[in-house]
Amino acid sequence: MTATIPLLSSVEAFLAGPLSLRIGGHRLDGDGEFDVVDPSTGGHLCTVARAGEREVDLAVAAARRAFDGAWSALTADERSKLLWRLAELIDERAEVFGQLDALDNGKPFAVARDVDAAYSARHFRYFAGWPSKIEGATIPVSEPDRLNYTKIEPVGVCGLIAPWNYPLLMAAWKLAPALAAGNCVVLKPAEQTPLSALYLADLALEAGFPEGVLNVVPGFGTEAGAALAAHPGVDKVGFTGSTATGRRIVEASMGNLKKVSLELGGKAANIVFADADLEKAIPGAFWALFGNNGQSCTAGARLYVHSSIHDRVLEGLIGLAAKLSVGPGMAADGHDLGPVISERQMRTVTGYIDSGVSEGAECVAGGGRLGKEGFFVAPTVLTNVADDMRIAREEIFGPVLCVLSFDDEDDVLARANDTDYGLAAGLWTQDVTRARTMASRLKAGTIWINCWGETDAASPFGGMKQSGYGREMGKDAIALYSQTKSVWLA
Repeated sequence: MTATIPLLSSVEAFLAGPLSLRIGGHRLDGDGEFDVVDPSTGGHLCTVARAGEREVDLAVAAARRAFDGAWSALTADERSKLLWRLAELIDERAEVFGQLDALDNGKPFAVARDVDAAYSARHFRYFAGWPSKIEGATIPVSEPDRLNYTKIEPVGVCGLIAPWNYPLLMAAWKLAPALAAGNCVVLKPAEQTPLSALYLADLALEAGFPEGVLNVVPGFGTEAGAALAAHPGVDKVGFTGSTATGRRIVEASMGNLKKVSLELGGKAANIVFADADLEKAIPGAFWALFGNNGQSCTAGARLYVHSSIHDRVLEGLIGLAAKLSVGPGMAADGHDLGPVISERQMRTVTGYIDSGVSEGAECVAGGGRLGKEGFFVAPTVLTNVADDMRIAREEIFGPVLCVLSFDDEDDVLARANDTDYGLAAGLWTQDVTRARTMASRLKAGTIWINCWGETDAASPFGGMKQSGYGREMGKDAIALYSQTKSVWLA
């Protein structure tokens, strides 16, 4: 039996306590409960209170009271201090967050601690500097004897719906700018991974946030998520998830025409040109897909390799896949990859592998489930992939890399852009002119050149086409959670 990392006493106490809804600074029962599964074993992990329409009503009302009262009464400096303090607490409890995300998401504990928790703290720390920088302007209008100026104000109550692939980090991406802009929040974490969001709500109270500023309502998307998206008391919805669910969010928002921002699916093209530095490009392209077990909207899922170097690159990818260690997120000896999130996702991923092979692709590494316990999929590399195959057009969201060949630059550009998605794309080349030209012509919200996956709290992130709209991070995120008022004075 594989040795596991001992649970911290604080994690044991958290899991043993009532995993209730966090509404208005209180722990409330939900409309029933639901079970959270440990994807590393397939067994029961814990039971969490389930929010329905009534509980979402309570959470929105609590957020509105805080927005109309204690939160809006704070100065920009006071909001900054609270955000900074929350960042400090995340850093101090990084091991707690690491264990919680490793337990219900399955990702390796070290990754959850050193990447997800660390970058979440960094995110709150960056946005802690923004409250005192949100300013309007005085405008020299043409009307005589008139003063015109603008005020930048929060939108009010924000309903934020976070995904399961980065439970803490994706919540931080939304929470930090929303709070910095002066809003109050109702957060619905994914039902597969509610633990770190609940713990973060407790930490916000410990940091000194007024009750009701951050409310957390775990539950199912068809219940709590749908109620939040349609709620007339919610002024803005921020959602990260599938494109199909994004469409339903937009439809649900029509009642009060609330503001909506969407970060949706992707099928990123990653292009390796003949002049690429292969010592960097091969591992870079490998981890562009296998990072976070392929469960990332920006995964470099379509790897286009110039035919002159195709065999060498493929050999390198196969070698790297063979060396990967796959195992439970809380394994004491650590692993490179954990399980996929659920049995359903495991079957979806292996179904795509089977589909690709049946359409003519060749599986040169991995190819199916690993073991009989937990939801592990072998890191898989498919070659002889054609652009019209399902595996090359649909988002797999798992450890499956599709390798395609090309000869002509214009041709590969057209193929890379021939997708419904536009979240990310990248290329590997030592030709600066080509790099700049391709960056201009690739249709995606983020372009990586000779690297992959870099993000920063100061740099905007978001998609084109059916990958969504709106930009998280940086000053764009402040605009996402703000509205401009024009004032005329005679």
